[in-house]
Formats: sequence, C-alpha cells, structure tokens
Amino acid sequence: MKAIFILLFIIIFIGCKTEEKKAISGKKRSHPSHVYTYIDIDSVKLKYFETDYLPVYSDIYHQDGTKRFPITATVSIRNTSLTDSAYIQSATYHDSFAKLLRSYLDSTLLLLPMESVEFVVEEGEKAGGAGANFIIEWAATNYSDQILIQSIMIGTYGQQGISFLTEAKVIKSTKKE
Repeated sequence: MKAIFILLFIIIFIGCKTEEKKAISGKKRSHPSHVYTYIDIDSVKLKYFETDYLPVYSDIYHQDGTKRFPITATVSIRNTSLTDSAYIQSATYHDSFAKLLRSYLDSTLLLLPMESVEFVVEEGEKAGGAGANFIIEWAATNYSDQILIQSIMIGTYGQQGISFLTEAKVIKSTKKE
C-alpha cells in the first residue's frame, strides 16, 4: 500500500514539472495585475520625460560562484500622484551585457493616478543573468516626482528561499517649457 502512494506521488510530481516546463518554454508573456490601457498621446502635451535604470536579477550566484540560484523578478511601476496620470512609453529588459532581450510594451501605457502595473521575468529565464536590467521611459504633462519603480526578486529551492528588492535610478530627465 505504501509503495502505491509513493508511486502515485512520483507520477503527480513529474506531471506537474512537465506542465511547468511547458509554460516556461511556451514564452507566453502576460501582464499579471490587470488589463492595461494603451493610448496614443500627442507628445506636445507632455512636458516631462524621464528614463530610469532598474537592476533585476534572473539568477544569482551561490556557494563557490559556479552555481546559480534561479529567481523570479516582478517589476512594479507605481504612479504615486493623487491627481496626475503618467505615460509609460517603454519598458525593455536587457542582459548583463546590455543586449535587448525583450520589450514589454508595444505602445504607450496610461498609468492613472495611484495605479500600478507589473511585468514579470519568470524563473526559467536564463539569458538575463546577475547583471540584467530594465530601462523604463515615461512622461508626464508637467514635472513630477510621481513614479516609483521597484523590482522584487523571489526564489525558492527545496527549503531554501531568497527575496530582495531593488529600486530604479534616474539616468536621464528632460523638462520642456
């Protein structure tokens, strides 16, 4: 009887791993938080433009530096303004050598006051590496310090778990009069 339970557990475990691998290899990209609003906006209306650099990690080194610990990264972009919208123009994911791996937006994304959006770099993604990053370009109708960009990385392996947070750094800003 015990052997039957062990065999059943192994079959279920292997089946779950197979489905997990299919999901990762299928490369379906989704935005987990909600339905996003894409718009066409005349750039003449926009007065402030900013480019931010966000470090993310698709894996980190452990033990003697030859082993990698895979992790999932969730990029969170939050509009902290109570009154003004923001316009996310691009969100691109790059590897440790600055090579573009993926663009998460095809057009401008409207981010309403107090709204947030997320992008996910799944655990099975191996191309980014420990030096991966996002470049996020956004704009507003007037100067504002309204966007908060963070990445939360989480990974588990057996009984081992790891989680940490990074924040974006402004690398370019332009204010039109």
